[in-house]
Amino acid sequence: MLKMTHLSKAFRTEVVETYALRDFSIHVREGEFVAVTGPSGSGKTTFLNIAGLLETPTGGTYELDGQDVGALGDDARSHIRNQKIGFIFQAFNLIPDLNIYDNVDVPLRYRKMSSAERKKRITEALERVGLSARMRHYPAELSGGQQQRVAIARALAGSPKLLLADEPTGNLDTQMARAVMQLLEDIHRDGATIVMVTHDPELAARAQRNVHVIDGQVVDLGEDPKLHMNVSRISA
Repeated sequence: MLKMTHLSKAFRTEVVETYALRDFSIHVREGEFVAVTGPSGSGKTTFLNIAGLLETPTGGTYELDGQDVGALGDDARSHIRNQKIGFIFQAFNLIPDLNIYDNVDVPLRYRKMSSAERKKRITEALERVGLSARMRHYPAELSGGQQQRVAIARALAGSPKLLLADEPTGNLDTQMARAVMQLLEDIHRDGATIVMVTHDPELAARAQRNVHVIDGQVVDLGEDPKLHMNVSRISA
C-alpha cells in the first residue's frame, strides 16, 4: 500500500541545509495497522506529510497503492489525496460554522458526487462512529471525543485506501482516547490500512506493528529484536 525507499527530505535556506528525513525506508502492506513512534523532531510529521501527499520528497521513491507518486505535480497529488487518503488530525480540524453533517460532506463535494450518494456515505459514516443522532449539531456542542469521531467519519466517508492518523488521541483524556482507539481497531478489522503517529506507548502497543523513527530514519521494532536494544541505548 505504502512503500518509501531511501527517501530524503531536506529544508534549505541560503545558509544551511537541514534533513528531516534521510535514507528513510518503510513498507506498509495493505490491511496493516502500523504505529509510528519517536521523539519530537525525529521526522514523524514530515513522514506523515509526505505519505499524505502534502509535501514532496527531496530524493528517493514513494509508491502509493502501486503508483510512483513522489514526483507528481500539485493537481495530480490533490486528486490522489482526495480519492485514496483519509486524514485524522490531533486538532480535529472541523469547521466550526458547519454542522456535523456538512463537515463530513466537505471533502465529498470535491469528488463531484451526486447529493444522494453523498448523503448515503455521510449517514453511513456517522452511524459507524455512533453519531447519527447528532448530525445537525455543531462542533462546539460536542465533547472532544465526539469531535474526533466526527473527524474519523469524515475520513471514512471517502472510503480511503489509506488512513493516516496524526496523534488522534493527543487532545483526549484516557477514557476517550481508549474509545477512539477501539474505533480505529474496529475499522482496521474491516480491512482498512492505517498508519498512526503517536507518543502514547499504550496505543502504539495495540497496533499490529511499531516503527520507531530516530533522526529521520526508521527502526522497525517488529523485525529484529536487536534493533530494539539499539533504540534503548540511543534513547537513554
